[in-house]
Amino acid sequence: MSPTAVIARIRLNPYSRTVQRDLRDATQMHRTVMRLAPDNLGTSPRRTAGLLYRVDETTTASTLLIQGATLDPSRLPADYGHAENKDLTPMFTALRKGLPVTYRVVLNPAKRERLPLEHKGQRGRIIPLSGPEADQWWIQRAADAGLQLHVLTPTNLAAARPRGADASPMRHSLIRYDGTATITDPDALTQAILTGIGRGKAYGAGLLSLAPARTT
Repeated sequence: MSPTAVIARIRLNPYSRTVQRDLRDATQMHRTVMRLAPDNLGTSPRRTAGLLYRVDETTTASTLLIQGATLDPSRLPADYGHAENKDLTPMFTALRKGLPVTYRVVLNPAKRERLPLEHKGQRGRIIPLSGPEADQWWIQRAADAGLQLHVLTPTNLAAARPRGADASPMRHSLIRYDGTATITDPDALTQAILTGIGRGKAYGAGLLSLAPARTT
């Protein structure tokens, strides 16, 4: 049985005060995204719902992509934007080894600091990566996810800034990667699409989008 998921594509209303607030505040954006998921999902609702999201921005528009097992865009604020749901089952069915694809993903490349031996048992800080280190991080994660990358074009994005009294003080550095790849492991790729890649999933990172690559 093929895995199932849906994706909501929401063309954001730039005049909505709620949209303006969410684009400034990663905590509020996360709360808005969670409104599309069912209620009463336990202690890890985002993970249980399989919710991932990304904001794609151009010079003329901002689009919010939200992926999950089930989504109800009618629960968004009335003036938030125009939403369309798409079933991803056909995409999962089409994945096969050797298929060339184009991809887009926003990531939070990071590594945990190694501590001296005298600090054994303690955990080091999370250190954001940039430049060639971030590129290498994505190359390795892509390989683990069943993709052999051919082209990777990084674009540095504004860091996600959680706000509020109970929010994490950490700024989540974000890099968008666009490029081409070949599928090497459809099962691993399916799992990566469903669960997301890397850290910062609550703040707009990890959602991997694919499309068939044009061949000449």
